[in-house]
Amino acid sequence: MTPVPSPAVELSADQARRIALRAQGFLGAPDRRAGVPGVLRHLGAVQLDTISVLARSHELIPYARLGAVGRRTVEEAYWSGGRSFEYWSHAACILPVEEWPHFAFRRRAYRSRPHWHHDLPDGVYDTVIKQLRTEGPLTATELGGAKNGGEWWDWSASKVAVERALMYGEVVCTERRGWKRVYDLAERAIPDTVLHDDLSDAECRRRLVALAGRSLGVGTRGDIADYHRLRGEEFDAVVADSGLVPVTVEGWAKPAWADPEALATEPRGRHRTTLLSPFDSLVWERARTERIFGFTHRLEAYVPKQKRVHGYFAMPLLAGGKLQGRVDPAREGTTLVARQASLAGPKAVVPMAEALVEAAAWVGCTDIRLERIDAPELRDPLRDEIGRALQRAYR
Repeated sequence: MTPVPSPAVELSADQARRIALRAQGFLGAPDRRAGVPGVLRHLGAVQLDTISVLARSHELIPYARLGAVGRRTVEEAYWSGGRSFEYWSHAACILPVEEWPHFAFRRRAYRSRPHWHHDLPDGVYDTVIKQLRTEGPLTATELGGAKNGGEWWDWSASKVAVERALMYGEVVCTERRGWKRVYDLAERAIPDTVLHDDLSDAECRRRLVALAGRSLGVGTRGDIADYHRLRGEEFDAVVADSGLVPVTVEGWAKPAWADPEALATEPRGRHRTTLLSPFDSLVWERARTERIFGFTHRLEAYVPKQKRVHGYFAMPLLAGGKLQGRVDPAREGTTLVARQASLAGPKAVVPMAEALVEAAAWVGCTDIRLERIDAPELRDPLRDEIGRALQRAYR
């Protein structure tokens, strides 16, 4: 590991928390003029996931920062006008189209292992490219079927071919249609100004480290590297040239770096009260979430039901700049069901009620049913506060 320069800046734990919140768009007035595209550019990556409870995670991300943005508006903002593309970053993510050059190192890495431990029948790859060239953007189904007894994840040969082309950068995913990827040729979908692999591997990583530092505000080596799934040694090789500033943070055992712009002004402003997707970049990294908020966050959707502690899709409650509880939601018609709720204490009752009512209205629910709550003494206060918040919302 590269030696860390002696930091000239010392941050309190509270300063680091507020810097992180502002960097992620939760402190201060939201930039409504920039809207959803502004959120995407600000975060640099918005994770996609198949799970949909209140809404899909990529819809919940701008909602958490901007409020009740129409869900159709969210989709159009991501995919229309060539603003973005989907690629492997932290996971499968929507990325601003300006970041296409920054992933050249990853595309080159995929090309260097072209067979992915399985073979394609001769001609299938070229046939898929030709079909996209002549017929325009297509789903895997339109290319001949996504699943057809193939050897890899039961994918058909055409699905394997188009996914390989996606990894290589010859094909790009420009939208999701009914949750299916829509593929197009990169030469047609990506603007000429950014359609290149000219950046060296080191320059790609340097830029991604700088962008991750800006999106996080302040973070450790692990925090910043994890944002775009870089290895620690890749971070070490470029951090000195990234423009990030070494800092120490009260209570953090490991060295940290901060975005210089984040240090230029004291983070102030209104705190957002909202429910967070478990895939929100504010809580991507479990150790970071525990370090900054003293809050243990774990997605339990893939945990056997009998072993879940907080529920299938427990959404953390952000209020007053702190994580004050969580709720596992569901929908039954026009009723939002709080299947299981936990609160940090009585002070979390009002913000939880407000967050539930706002989320319910956003997804078209007019009623809320509270089922289980970890602290029985807070059941009646929370139920009563939900009732008052519903009356205020619909009077």
